[in-house]
Amino acid sequence: MSAPKNRTFQIEAFKFKHQVGVDPKYAEKTWNILEHAIHEIYNHNASGNNFEELYVNAYNMVLHKFGEKLYSGLVTTITFHLKEMSSSIEAAQEGLFLEELNSKWEDHNKALQMIRDIFMYMDRTFIPSTHKTPVHELGLNLWRDVVIHSSKIQTRLQDTLLELIQRERDGEVINRELMRNITKMLMDLGSSVYQNDFEKQFLESSAHFYRLESQKFIQSCDCMEYLKEAERYLNEEKERVSHYLDAKTEVKITNVVEKELIESHMVRLVHMENSGLVNMIVDDKYEDLGRMYSLFHRVPNGFALIRDVMTSYIQQTGQQLVAEDPEDFVERLLDLKDKYDKIIGLAFSNDETFQNAFNSSFEYFIDLNARSP
Repeated sequence: MSAPKNRTFQIEAFKFKHQVGVDPKYAEKTWNILEHAIHEIYNHNASGNNFEELYVNAYNMVLHKFGEKLYSGLVTTITFHLKEMSSSIEAAQEGLFLEELNSKWEDHNKALQMIRDIFMYMDRTFIPSTHKTPVHELGLNLWRDVVIHSSKIQTRLQDTLLELIQRERDGEVINRELMRNITKMLMDLGSSVYQNDFEKQFLESSAHFYRLESQKFIQSCDCMEYLKEAERYLNEEKERVSHYLDAKTEVKITNVVEKELIESHMVRLVHMENSGLVNMIVDDKYEDLGRMYSLFHRVPNGFALIRDVMTSYIQQTGQQLVAEDPEDFVERLLDLKDKYDKIIGLAFSNDETFQNAFNSSFEYFIDLNARSP
C-alpha cells in the first residue's frame, strides 16, 4: 500500500464552497465517512479513498464546531485497530514475535501518516485551541498504551530483547536489523519508554552477567588474560550500541562493564601472583602494561593504584641496588632509567604523572646512595 501523494489544499476556498447546514445528522454522516476511511487505511485498502474529499469533510466538521466529536472518534477508531494488532502480536509464536511486532508497527506508522494528512486542519486549529494531543503524538501514545504496555506484550518484549542480547554475547548471530527496528520504536515512543521498558532491565541484567563472568575469569585467568577479556567485552558492548541501541546507552553499559570487570577486581589484578603489574614490569610486557594502563584509567583510583605499586617497586629495586653497592652502580642505574623510560613511553603514553612518580622514586634512592657510608 502506498501513501497518497502530497497535495496542496486551498483551505480558504473550502470555507465557501462547502457550506453545510446545521443538520443534526450531518456530523454523524460525515464522521461515518471518515471512520470508514480510517478502517480502509488500517485494512490496507486505502487506494479507494479520495483523500482530498476526506480532508474537506474533516475540515468542515471542525469548521461547524464538531471538533470534539471528530477527535474522540479518531481516538476510538485508532484504539480499535491497535487492539486488533495487539491480539495478533500476542498470538505470534516465539520466533516470530518481534517480526510481528515490527510489521504491525510499520503498518501503524503508515496509517498514521495518512490519517494525519486527512485531519491536518484539526491538527492546526482545534487541537492547539483545546490543548489536546496532536494526531501523530496521539498515535504514538495509543500504540504505547494499547500495544507496548499490554500485559501480554510488555514483559515478553523485555525478555525477548534481553535473551537475544545474551545469545549474541554467547556467540550466536542474531538479527541486528530487527533489533534496531524494535529499539528505535521504543525510542520513538519517548526516552522514558526506551529507558523504562528496556534500558533499565538491560543494564541490570548486564551487571549480573559481568559479575558472574568476572568471578569466572578471576579464578581461571592470569592478569594479562583477564585484561584481554575485559577489553574484548568493552569493545563488544560499544559495537552492540552502534548497531542497535540508543547512543546514550553506551556510557551506561560501559560503566557497568568497567565496574564489574575492572574496578571490583583491580587490586587483586595488580598484585596477582606471577602475572600482576610487577611481573609485567620485570618482563617488559609493554602491550599488557599498556592494556592495564588503558583499562585502569577508566575507573576511580585505578590510575593511582598502578602509579603507587610501580613507585613502590622502583624504590625497592633502588634500595636493593644501593645496598649491593656494585662497582657498575652508575651503569645499572642508567639501565634502570632506560627501562622505565621505555615503559612510560611505550605503555603509559608518556603520561606526565608516571614520569613525575618515576623521577621522584629515582631521586629517592640516589639520595640513599649519597648518604650511604
